[in-house]
Amino acid sequence: LALPQRNEYIFTLMVEESPSVLVGLRYAPDKLHFLFWSQERAGGWQTRVTFPNVSLSDNQWHTLVLAVSGQSFSLTVDCSIPKDVVVETPFPASLSVRRASFYLGNRRRRKGVFTGLLRQLVLLPGADATPRICHAVNIKVATLSVPSVLQDVPAKPVSNEVLKSPYEADMKVTLGARPRCSKQEKAQFWFNASRRGLYLCNGSTWLSMLEAQHRLDYVEEYQNLVTNSETMGIEVFTIPRVGLFAAMANRITPPGSAIYRWTDGKFVPYQNIPTYQAQSWKYFTIGKKIFLAVANFEQNERGQEFSVIFKWSRRKAKFIAYQRISTHSARDWEAFVIEGEAFLAVVNHREGNNHNIDSVIYRWNPRTGLFETNQTIPTSGAYDWEFFTIGPYSFLAVANTFNGTSTKIYSHIYIWLSGSFQLFQSILTFGAADWEVFHIGDRVFLAVANSHSYDSGMPAPSNFYAINSSIYELNITAQMFVKFQDLLTYSALDWEFFSVGGDSFLVVANSFDGFTFSVNSIIYRWQGYEGFVAAHQLPTVGCRDWEAFHTAEGSFLFYSSAKEPLSKVLKLKTT
Repeated sequence: LALPQRNEYIFTLMVEESPSVLVGLRYAPDKLHFLFWSQERAGGWQTRVTFPNVSLSDNQWHTLVLAVSGQSFSLTVDCSIPKDVVVETPFPASLSVRRASFYLGNRRRRKGVFTGLLRQLVLLPGADATPRICHAVNIKVATLSVPSVLQDVPAKPVSNEVLKSPYEADMKVTLGARPRCSKQEKAQFWFNASRRGLYLCNGSTWLSMLEAQHRLDYVEEYQNLVTNSETMGIEVFTIPRVGLFAAMANRITPPGSAIYRWTDGKFVPYQNIPTYQAQSWKYFTIGKKIFLAVANFEQNERGQEFSVIFKWSRRKAKFIAYQRISTHSARDWEAFVIEGEAFLAVVNHREGNNHNIDSVIYRWNPRTGLFETNQTIPTSGAYDWEFFTIGPYSFLAVANTFNGTSTKIYSHIYIWLSGSFQLFQSILTFGAADWEVFHIGDRVFLAVANSHSYDSGMPAPSNFYAINSSIYELNITAQMFVKFQDLLTYSALDWEFFSVGGDSFLVVANSFDGFTFSVNSIIYRWQGYEGFVAAHQLPTVGCRDWEAFHTAEGSFLFYSSAKEPLSKVLKLKTT
């Protein structure tokens, strides 16, 4: 084959009196284009599938095998490694060839005539013919011989539909280390030998199709992370096509709070952001916009009290201040979407010495690109919002901690009705610091972390901090949450639900037992009828927050300490 100076057609299929190519193969310098017409999917436009870096102009014979199946197209040159391309428009499931003719080496006119030599052109229904063509040891023999598959008369289709074959062109299985998963690899499979799992690429992530079930064996220390100062909260999140990050809510300003990026199996410093006794971070997206909101507990240098929403700058690859919102000793942000609208709720803990103040729900205004006040809800020294949905219903639970005289107060669950949140249920809590909603099968649970029991009008208990935290389960018949289980905790500040294999777990952040901040935090395993049973004791110091996350290196737990500038990443070892 000599080097073409322009586009040359190897073959085309064209309808009489129409200039359109129904199906065709066109060769250009170092490229090969497969063309097809799809009336239904592409509005009557021609789709072009390009295979780059195809060098055939060397005065040698070459064997090309082009396999087509749905959105997947595979080209094998001289029985080498196939080039795979996935496009948005699939090859039509049926193709009318009425009044159509094949043209070899041209497209029914002199322009674009093929100047090389064409020995044989064979069309086979449905399957990828590569394994049947490329079975000879000598590639040259395979090139010049008549393959046995061509000596068989293929079955005729009943109608105009494309015949199927046991091996389709888009059935690719990759072995070895975790490969890339993008639009190009969509519908491809990856077999992970170490995990004995088969995964399918959906265009962005690998989805488990078949995986050996792992069981949690033990927990080991993986990384000690020295932080700017004591850390009140952690937010672990992934920015698509950028990476995994952890935002630390650090107490002291300066230097403020740090954001870490997962690099080579560890968290490393990435960005420092000025904060004012930060309590928590919340990551969320609105369309293609990426945000990170911090809850500031104290005033800035000018005596102003703001919490700040930061926006990810793709150009600078950093978070940039986007909107300041006036808050009062903010403890937590919660982001959620209802009926296609984005909301952001802040927990205001107190204003001066007054703990009974309003917390605020903001609605995103797409016209101004800002959050605007939508609803206020009375709260008492609140610590946490938790949003969740059950079927078509949306709920928002607040953890009320202290009303000025007592921690024995009601925390509330609200339901979204007629454009606003309305009271759904009240639950008695004791210095509630966190709500955690989770599902096990079809069952819905809500766990509260009770931090301490104090009432100025009652005799002091023997221990303010050794109290039960409770797990509630949704009772569909009663249409309310009912108590399922009590667990003894020590000034619990957070619950985190996670799964390993087919097992479910809860880990509690025990922070203080009345004598010391060096208290074991506990992992509880779901045991069905027995409920949650203590499985592992984890030494922690002033534990404030837990985050579970997964990477290619495995599954991890991340805990922050509110009493020392040291947070720890723990690895879950499985069998």
